[in-house]
Amino acid sequence: MLSGKRIILGVSGGIAAYKAAFLLRALQKVGAEVRVTMTPAATRFVGTETFSSLSKNEVAVDVFPENNSATQSWTQHISWGEWADLFVIAPCTANTLAKIANGTADNMLTSTVLAARCPLLICPTMDGEMYESPAVQKNLNTVQEFGYHILEPEEGYLASGLEGKGRLPETDIILEKCRAVLKGYRSEEPLAGKKVVVTAGPTREHIDPVRFISNPSSGKMGFAMAEAAQQLGAEVTLIHGPVSLSKPTGINTVEIESAQQLFEHVKNHADANAVIMAAAVSDFTPQKIHQQKVKKDKADSSIQLKQTPDILAWLGDHKKDGQVLIGFAMETENLLENAQSKLKKKRADWIVANSLNEDEYGFASDKNKVHLLGKKDTVQIEGLKSEVAQQVLSHIFKNS
Repeated sequence: MLSGKRIILGVSGGIAAYKAAFLLRALQKVGAEVRVTMTPAATRFVGTETFSSLSKNEVAVDVFPENNSATQSWTQHISWGEWADLFVIAPCTANTLAKIANGTADNMLTSTVLAARCPLLICPTMDGEMYESPAVQKNLNTVQEFGYHILEPEEGYLASGLEGKGRLPETDIILEKCRAVLKGYRSEEPLAGKKVVVTAGPTREHIDPVRFISNPSSGKMGFAMAEAAQQLGAEVTLIHGPVSLSKPTGINTVEIESAQQLFEHVKNHADANAVIMAAAVSDFTPQKIHQQKVKKDKADSSIQLKQTPDILAWLGDHKKDGQVLIGFAMETENLLENAQSKLKKKRADWIVANSLNEDEYGFASDKNKVHLLGKKDTVQIEGLKSEVAQQVLSHIFKNS
């Protein structure tokens, strides 16, 4: 349940902040990707370098960070809020709880709470008398009315030297609560229990063992689509050509090289609830493949080609009842006209169309600007490829 999930770990300023480092490692061990946001007070107990080193990400503390780098800006709470599958605040002090209950957004943690589109799990941790106080109990009731989840603290020896209810639960208990929260949330996800196949990256059509016909596709958009489908609850199979990207956690991956290999694997998964054809498939392949390297002095000046299988058209012709078929179109001219034609000819439900004429976008870029064409509407979406993928699938599956 936690494998492949994107989790924000919020750490507020209590003595239990040191335990959050152990929680971070435990989440990573079960396959989650974790980012950390801390309140300024939390940094008095544990330095940001600890969490940065463990998470391999910069730690977000201030709404207006001093460096204001590409990865940290004053809008970071928005992008993180869209990115996460779960937000866990452990420990959550009385002060941070009060801010959450009243909608205060004076640091990155509390700002991200307001921007989050995922379940929020709060682990209140404080002295026993503080926890039992009317104000804290009122705030606990308020946040639960918001739909936030609470993991009650344990009883035991506290930092004050007293005994009472206020200790942060052990890591395994927090993990179990995370699983329970996501299990309940999963039933509300539009792709929960669905099988989704995504193709990504280029294909290579070999002329001989060292030469081939291909294209510069990086696979980034297809990988982003696979991860977005996973976040919506799907069981994802990612079929991809040669790429240098890391395999996404929790997603079944199949490596292919040629268009024919891609076709065979797609046919094996053609019963999926949705197929997303984001791969840049070669349209032509050599009629003859030489088994040995062709020497320059013996080579012909031309190569005879034949068409590769039209996989999207085959899927359209063999489409199952209720199946959603999503194709991609990359054009250099007449973008919308060509994409609309492809939508009809291939019998697809949706076409994601983008142009190579945009300077900031393209095969290797982390950003994209697309037109999502359906049978009834067309919308334009722009941003990081991860954000575009999330918005594309949300529009298709949440608004259908």
